Amino acid sequence: MSALDTLRRRTYLQLSGGLAAAGLAGCLGDESTDATGTLATSVTDQPGDIADFESCVVTVDGVWIKRRDDDSDDETDAESDDETTDDGTENDDGVEAQDEDDVDQGDGREYLEFGEPQEADLVELQGENTQLIDERELTVGSYEYLQLDVSDVDGQLEDGGQAEVSTPGNAPLQFNLTFEIREDERTGFIGDFTPVRRGQTERYLLQPVARGTRVIYEDEADDDDTEDGNETTDGTEDGAGETDE
Repeated sequence: MSALDTLRRRTYLQLSGGLAAAGLAGCLGDESTDATGTLATSVTDQPGDIADFESCVVTVDGVWIKRRDDDSDDETDAESDDETTDDGTENDDGVEAQDEDDVDQGDGREYLEFGEPQEADLVELQGENTQLIDERELTVGSYEYLQLDVSDVDGQLEDGGQAEVSTPGNAPLQFNLTFEIREDERTGFIGDFTPVRRGQTERYLLQPVARGTRVIYEDEADDDDTEDGNETTDGTEDGAGETDE
């Protein structure tokens, strides 16, 4: 074999080896999974007209979430600083006057159906009491809001009567608070909402309470009894755990 043939063979082997390595890297890249974190959704009840009720059992079938677009990050951050958006008007108790038109029902949402419907009695969830209704892994990223898919409400009044309770237009209940799913961290989203009486009737609408809705981030490697946390201007806390009662 001539020196020229030897050189050509070496060049061919080098090129072949490089292409094979690139192909292997591509295959491994295809098999890798996106980083994930945990979303834990809880509910609670404050202000409003919950004192009218002996029990107010809300059934939730799932939640909708929507990933944030990079182009809207600056705008959404500005909204988060006020803990509410222009979609709802907040009263002195922090209750948003949300109607059907304020709720995003577009195709950009992702629906997360629960394994089975979850029931929560709002009468039992006043003050600092919360109830965990779902916990699952999600892809790391930023999300614009969380919506509760409320399928039924059974309201028993203190005077023995039956209350008619629903969401505005039977649309999902939307919490306009941005949140993040962080790799190997637990994101606790606590949705605060309450029944609000309509005039002098026994009809009530569930409305979000922006002031009580919050997000808590907890490193999954930390102990469950971590107590130190710093609350930020967007209603979120870093490193704090939430006790569900």
